[in-house]
Amino acid sequence: MKVINNSQMVKAKDGVKISVKARKVTVKGPRGSLTRKFRHLPVDMMMQGEQLKVEKWFGNRSELAAVHTVCSHVENMMKGVTLGYLYKMRAVYAHFPINVVITEGGTVVEVRNFLGEKFTRHVEMLPGVTCTASSAKDEFLIQGNDIELVSRSAALIQQSTTVKRKDIRKFLDGIYVSDKTTIVDEPIE
Repeated sequence: MKVINNSQMVKAKDGVKISVKARKVTVKGPRGSLTRKFRHLPVDMMMQGEQLKVEKWFGNRSELAAVHTVCSHVENMMKGVTLGYLYKMRAVYAHFPINVVITEGGTVVEVRNFLGEKFTRHVEMLPGVTCTASSAKDEFLIQGNDIELVSRSAALIQQSTTVKRKDIRKFLDGIYVSDKTTIVDEPIE
């Protein structure tokens, strides 16, 4: 069944400016700006004052779901340019201590001595994402403005330490995400 009209509004936060042209959304804030194209989704997008209106005319179920999806992405972009995203990762090992070295100004992570292997794993961070060492032992921080790039960088590090040809219930060594938070503490409302 087709619904005649479905729309949703996204209100810009304080200090954030949203602009849209040809389904290309740009969000500018105190931490920088993020741009994302939604050309692949059949929705109408327009600015109404300080609010972004996303609407779909005569859509089926999946097309109507795209309206809320776009709004969620824009809200994540607003949160990124105001607060930023911070993922904490921790090296977990039973016997061989995993050695994590951050090089090239926090853009490359090298993993050494994983399960005693001599092979060095190199993981490059995605653009706009930096990695820094934490004060805690075997912990490091991944931070950036774009939630997708930060989480994908964390996933690349975690996937680089996948245990092969062993029982993964027993061999739990690896680098895992321990906490997902923001760089700037969220204001309590």
